Amino acid sequence: MGLQLIPYDTNYNFVAKKNIIFGILIAIALLCLGSIFFQGFNYGIDFKGGLLLEVRTKEAADVAKLRSDLSGLVHGEVTLQEFGGPNDILIRVERQPGGDKEQLAALAKIKEKLGTSVDYRRVDSVGPKVSEDLIRNGIYAVIWALVAMLIYIWFRFEWQFGVCSLITLAHDALIVLGLFSIFQLEFNENAIIAILITITYSINDTVVIYDRIRENLRKFKKMPLRDLINRSINETLSRTILTSTTTLLALLGLYFFGGPVIAAFSLPILVGIGAGTISSITVSAPLLLHAHLRRDQILETSENNEA
Repeated sequence: MGLQLIPYDTNYNFVAKKNIIFGILIAIALLCLGSIFFQGFNYGIDFKGGLLLEVRTKEAADVAKLRSDLSGLVHGEVTLQEFGGPNDILIRVERQPGGDKEQLAALAKIKEKLGTSVDYRRVDSVGPKVSEDLIRNGIYAVIWALVAMLIYIWFRFEWQFGVCSLITLAHDALIVLGLFSIFQLEFNENAIIAILITITYSINDTVVIYDRIRENLRKFKKMPLRDLINRSINETLSRTILTSTTTLLALLGLYFFGGPVIAAFSLPILVGIGAGTISSITVSAPLLLHAHLRRDQILETSENNEA
């Protein structure tokens, strides 16, 4: 017998608790929206422009001294962090007022201060046009991913399933955005990646539950829809928890032992997959009770898809 985290005969009444769960998740969503609206995001260089340098020192770098040396040298904030090993430093410089000449002047000042004892592994300058393109393309990527999943679920099941899954995925994406806004984590291209990973992982769990609901609609044609949905969630609960747990354990390992850069990348994915797992179980299926499902229409669509 394989690993079974959840007993086969589990019969937790998720549907009976749906109003409480919906209330909690709506409150979290409102908190995230409020933070995004009033506090906004801590945009990284990817989205607001600036300079990015990766340097390697001959000996273990004194980050505090480097930060002190570079502070006040150029306009705006200069942030430093270890990148991989103690000899590798990632330097971010806020975009300087003015055009390209000012950016090059700031870069020259930094290089002069660092001297010739460091090895420059990477030097990037991100302009405002590139930043605007990244923001726009990132928004398009998330929107089109949601639309594609809506269409897929719609054709595979029914439009009600598609709408319910879209609401669930939008909530998951909002949780990740709220994480960046509330804790003012640097919002860069990794944030878009985290959102896309979250919604794709969440839709995978949702489709498994929807498949079981359609299966049970054939087997239990007289069972009330509330009981059938609850049964379907419980029958897939072990699979959902097991797959999510293994993924979360891997992400926890990256977060605690992967260094600051890997930790910053893995944290939003960790939160997103956790939120996606919970919403797949407690939101996507119970929402169907409010979508006016018609058994005969679902079964007819299912038969046509298999024909």
